[in-house]
Amino acid sequence: MRTDNRLSRMLHVLLHMQQHDCSATSDSLAQMLNTHPVVVRRTMASLKQQGYVDAIKGHGGGWTLSCDFEQVTLLDIYRALGESPVFALGLSIDNPDCLIEQAVNAALAEAMQQAEAVLIERLGHLTLAELARGIVQKIGYCAEPQPAIDAVDEEPPGLE
Repeated sequence: MRTDNRLSRMLHVLLHMQQHDCSATSDSLAQMLNTHPVVVRRTMASLKQQGYVDAIKGHGGGWTLSCDFEQVTLLDIYRALGESPVFALGLSIDNPDCLIEQAVNAALAEAMQQAEAVLIERLGHLTLAELARGIVQKIGYCAEPQPAIDAVDEEPPGLE
């Protein structure tokens, strides 16, 4: 079953960019996400269209943040990425005249609609800033800007 992990990946990217306080190339982000730079560019373009990131061309360029984390919700990012279906569950249409199939489909559709509404509401109340603060609290990640994202792959001093 195929899942759409763009929301999770882009939240990951945005929070790293905020922590590192610098531009990030599509290549460095692709390496971090274990994907191809073209996939990163295509996905980041959706965020750029909504004004959440900017692209700086040329040497030393890359993607930069252009939004206020206090104002942008996870729902905003979800919508910028195209609002992919929340559930991979499908309804049976093998016997559309069957009353039992109709009842099952109606019950599942209603439950999924209600669950999706709860998720959408929650995403709309959680800002990028709150998510970032939660990470700091949970894992003790430094609230100060960190070295460039490319530096993540470097070995720590003294391990040569």
